[in-house]
Amino acid sequence: MNRNLTVLGLVGAAVTTLTGIAVEAVVKPASDISDKVWSYPWSSDAFVPVSIGYAVLHLLVFFGMVAVFRAMTTRGGRIGAAIAAGATLVLLLAELASIPIKDQQLDDTGAQVVGAFFGLGVALTAIGLLVAGIAVLRSADWTGWQRYAALLAGVWSLVLIGLSMTSALPVGVAVYGLTLCVLFAAVHTRRATAAAEPRITARVD
Repeated sequence: MNRNLTVLGLVGAAVTTLTGIAVEAVVKPASDISDKVWSYPWSSDAFVPVSIGYAVLHLLVFFGMVAVFRAMTTRGGRIGAAIAAGATLVLLLAELASIPIKDQQLDDTGAQVVGAFFGLGVALTAIGLLVAGIAVLRSADWTGWQRYAALLAGVWSLVLIGLSMTSALPVGVAVYGLTLCVLFAAVHTRRATAAAEPRITARVD
């Protein structure tokens, strides 16, 4: 079950990375929408399906975060992973809340409220993953490159807070997705290794 969750998370994170790259490289250069409008760089008509698609990606990432939670072996790690999972749902709801205010200016009240929810989601993601990452480093249960994955994702989520109000946001989101790919791959491979260890021991005995 946990491996299925990590696969869903990996799909969501990988598509998030590709989407960020596509927006930066293709959509933004071709857009004639004002960057003062909430839907930028998408047209009003395109923004609705795009927002729904982003919400689905957050849902897939949420499943991956559940796998991270289940892989944690310490109380601190589980608390951090739970915060990060809840933050992903905040981002999902923010995507859906974006649809009614798609044509608003960035300084309109609705846009500022939804923007604050996005900021809250990113901040909670950073806090949760940093807490989980520190807990993993303090634990002896995670070894190899996998033990740094949660901290890496947390550090970049912290950086993403600063990028969220700049034109570099799509690039920041792409890197965010990439760090989540590393995190979910770490959980996936760690679980596979842990499952194989008893069989190897049995053969040696």
